Amino acid sequence: MSPIILNSTSLLALSCLAAIPALAQDVSPLTDIITVSGHQPDTGRVDRLDPATLPPSGPDAAALIARLPGAATLGNGALSGQVQYRGLSGGRINLRIDGQSFASGGPNLMDPPLHYAPIALIERIEVDRSVSPVRNGPGLAGGVNTVFKQVGFGETGQWQTRHDLTLAGRTADDSTAYGGVVGIANDQIRVQLLGSRESGGDISWPGGTIGGSQHERLVYGAGLGFRTGVHEVSLDLRRQETGATGNPPFAMDIRYFDTDFARLGYRGDWDGVSVTAHLAFADVAHAMNNFDLRPAPAMAAMYRESLATAQTVSGGADAAFDALGGSLRLGFDGEQAEHDLAITNPDNADFVLNSLSGITMERSGAFAEWTGALGGWETELGLRADRHRAVAGTASVGPAVPAMPGMLAMAFNATDRRLDDTTFDAVARLWRPLSETTTLRLTLARKTRAPGYVERFAWLPTEASGGLADGNTYVGDAGLAPETAWIAEAGLDWASGSAYARPTLFYRSVDDFIQGVPYDSTPGVIDTPVEMVSAMNGDPTPLRFANTDARLYGLDLDFGYRFTPAWHLDGTASWVRGERRDMDDNLYRIAPPSLRLGLTRDAADWSVTLESVAVARQGEVSRSNSEAETPGFVLVNLYASWTLRDGVSLAAGVENLFDQTYRQHLGGYNRNAGSDAGLGERLPGSGRSLGLRLSLQG
Repeated sequence: MSPIILNSTSLLALSCLAAIPALAQDVSPLTDIITVSGHQPDTGRVDRLDPATLPPSGPDAAALIARLPGAATLGNGALSGQVQYRGLSGGRINLRIDGQSFASGGPNLMDPPLHYAPIALIERIEVDRSVSPVRNGPGLAGGVNTVFKQVGFGETGQWQTRHDLTLAGRTADDSTAYGGVVGIANDQIRVQLLGSRESGGDISWPGGTIGGSQHERLVYGAGLGFRTGVHEVSLDLRRQETGATGNPPFAMDIRYFDTDFARLGYRGDWDGVSVTAHLAFADVAHAMNNFDLRPAPAMAAMYRESLATAQTVSGGADAAFDALGGSLRLGFDGEQAEHDLAITNPDNADFVLNSLSGITMERSGAFAEWTGALGGWETELGLRADRHRAVAGTASVGPAVPAMPGMLAMAFNATDRRLDDTTFDAVARLWRPLSETTTLRLTLARKTRAPGYVERFAWLPTEASGGLADGNTYVGDAGLAPETAWIAEAGLDWASGSAYARPTLFYRSVDDFIQGVPYDSTPGVIDTPVEMVSAMNGDPTPLRFANTDARLYGLDLDFGYRFTPAWHLDGTASWVRGERRDMDDNLYRIAPPSLRLGLTRDAADWSVTLESVAVARQGEVSRSNSEAETPGFVLVNLYASWTLRDGVSLAAGVENLFDQTYRQHLGGYNRNAGSDAGLGERLPGSGRSLGLRLSLQG
């Protein structure tokens, strides 16, 4: 059997035990909504992932998205997982929380957007199929919007109380999680309180425990909505306090994230013109160190604590109205993010490295998007333009810092630290019925991404890598050009009787793809100040963020068959290849082929699913980045759910039923010496784990 599929017939056979129900709601065929509830999807109209219907899992919402075709997770810690979609991750994916985008609080993305989305507070996760519409901003891959639970307006003037609460626990890390939303509403006013609390210890695996993998997270907030006639105004306030949380793949762990969110929104209808507007703010304060959750360095001089802040102001408005035989949406949006990072030694006040200081990243854009019928096709056409501005402040070091980093700071300060770019995006998404059972989908797009602040302004060689967690040392390049992706995609949505399938073929050619490359033409020869500083920190071969050229192509699929009213099989399959176009090499950190299958038994008030996840060997690795191959594996899971009464449901599950030792290709490399996992090895996945979840709605 071809390694593209799985490498072995036995792997596939074991996978046939498994099931993942991937279901649908009636929305646009251009958006993926996945709900796991044991019924056949309405193929082509899926756009919602509903955590309340998914099996109980760990605290990271990124793992939920990994159940989708084409998706995977970079495992960087209990609360720091990143989504990879069709081989792209990080800032290349348009990630939002309740429609709000904001900057991470640290250079290693310990707090990617889903860090701020506790599962107990999530109503749904909306995943754009293929590419994100231009109305959602620039980005190379798809888009993800996580929508929090909300108390909706009532239908009459009488006040009604409402609640949506969750209580969960898991044995892999002895964790507990509880939270949700409560409120009161009538037809004009709604008021709500939301909150969640989570904590867990070190994650267990068949070889012991993963040291420094515990987590703590507290979220609380309030929301208010007012509606009169065709106008609606909302205000949402939220604070998150992430406590001591381990990140074994990184050089440091989370001491805290203290983050405040505010969002003011408006929607209304002005004589046939639908208007929406919002203004949002996020303020992140982040501390991390290398001694609280892992064995402290033997020498006090190597103690490190980093303090990072990020403030984001964002806003936008749009208007939709009938035009040109369809609906036209015109709008503008923008954001400004300010970053600061200082590396310190808590035992030496004179040791300070202001390595990413006074950085401002600004973006302002405008877009036009038209939907309607065109030549027998249902069509979405979009254009947008964005102006990007980046400014870096002055780098500085304290008197206790060795001379060489000071020289690098002086050299950085002598460069032009003000940059401007303009990017243009264009998207055409089309679909048409070929028959009563089959719909054809096509996508053509030009999508862009401006370099991030670490990629541009990281003058000091550190392990700040935008979340790659690969143990390498990186420096930036202020001269980086924006990435430009040329995208083509074709797919079918087919459903007939008891069966359904949604295959999609995709291709992305990316000009100026940003990737770490050897700092100079003589890797391993320490003949530059950057290499000298990097060698002092244990890495004689630093990498430099550089523009390369790349291509990504592949196939993903979800499918299913209902044998009887009570029994059905569902599954997803994903395969993506990433290659360098500027040299003979593979792209770095690409998920291997995978297959998820499941067999479900439904009854009136309960269901049981036996699921298997098969992941192929990843041998298509980057030689230029010294990437190691990983073997394939198969996991078997067992899930069940019960409706106890109206508004009360219970879910249970056993993950990794046979307690297999396995390592994800996208898993980080262990940096915590106080662990049963070896230093420098890929971190293992969790062992056998029982999960429970109680849901209360009313």
